[in-house]
Amino acid sequence: MDQDSHSEDTLSTMVLENIKNKLIHAFRATGGSREEPQDSGSTVRPLSIGRSLQANEELRRAQIDGAITWLRSELLEMRSQDLQLAQTLLGLNTEIQRLRRESFGGVEVEGEDQQ
Repeated sequence: MDQDSHSEDTLSTMVLENIKNKLIHAFRATGGSREEPQDSGSTVRPLSIGRSLQANEELRRAQIDGAITWLRSELLEMRSQDLQLAQTLLGLNTEIQRLRRESFGGVEVEGEDQQ
């Protein structure tokens, strides 16, 4: 089961990295289309616009990182719940097997007494 959880970790990480890259690419594409019309301003403006764009880019990256962190925490919580459910099911299965042994064992003992 350790191998399975490691595979799930690897897969989750790959999926999250893919999502992160797509989000970064999407935000860069929207940011790039906004930059072009603004660059036609005066020579003083591009410096302040550049700073503003840089601040916006940092804000977008922080938001993306926050979203990825939230996704990771949700995946970890889901994994924890999955493990708890698996343990519960194994416990139930063990209890069912024990009850079956007791039930069938009692019948066999009664049958042996009758012979």
